[in-house]
Amino acid sequence: MGFNEKVHAYIAAKYYVYLTECFGERGRRAFIHGTQYYAMQRGRRMAQRAIRDGEELTQASYNYYGEWTGTDEIKALGCQSQTEVTPEGFLKITRCPWYTQFKEMGLKEAGIEYCRYLDAAISRGFNPELNYVVDQTLHTADCCIHRLASGEIMEGAKRGKNPEGLRSFEYHCAHSYWAYREVAEAVFKSRGAEVGEKVLKDFAEDYGQDMADTLLGYRYTNFNVCD
Repeated sequence: MGFNEKVHAYIAAKYYVYLTECFGERGRRAFIHGTQYYAMQRGRRMAQRAIRDGEELTQASYNYYGEWTGTDEIKALGCQSQTEVTPEGFLKITRCPWYTQFKEMGLKEAGIEYCRYLDAAISRGFNPELNYVVDQTLHTADCCIHRLASGEIMEGAKRGKNPEGLRSFEYHCAHSYWAYREVAEAVFKSRGAEVGEKVLKDFAEDYGQDMADTLLGYRYTNFNVCD
């Protein structure tokens, strides 16, 4: 197995486990903060690319500058994202590899917190005036509902995504690992670093030392800026 959507979810889930085990409610709040920190960094990179290209920070640009596309590995497993736009202009998601991974790990609570905050925070990082809202997720309902406070959430989506802005799931997984670790260390100091080491140890056991070493290779990457 290579880096993919489910591996990405695994990293977040493991941070939730160890942060809450070690620090209880403070750990849960740190996990939420880490999720938002990661997501807003991603949104800011998208905004930087859009501004560089002379684009306005609209919802259409947000869709165009999204940094990921589904992997062939997840498509082969049959758990790739399945979405549709409702008559009201909302985004309805009925299948999701992140949901699948959290469920397989028996970590519903981690999934609830992650999915409640992630996409809205990516959008805030891109442009907080878009007012992106997540009303419900698959963890507690039969589908996820994402919407804008006003307007069509999939505006301009037929344009596809800018291939120059896409990043591999190796990059996204490394970003996730180091964003959560940065927050854990900032909040809990050496004990936060221990959480990061526990996540890395589990990751190496489940995905192999080579993939773990790949994550470590991104230690000094500045995820705040686009390239």
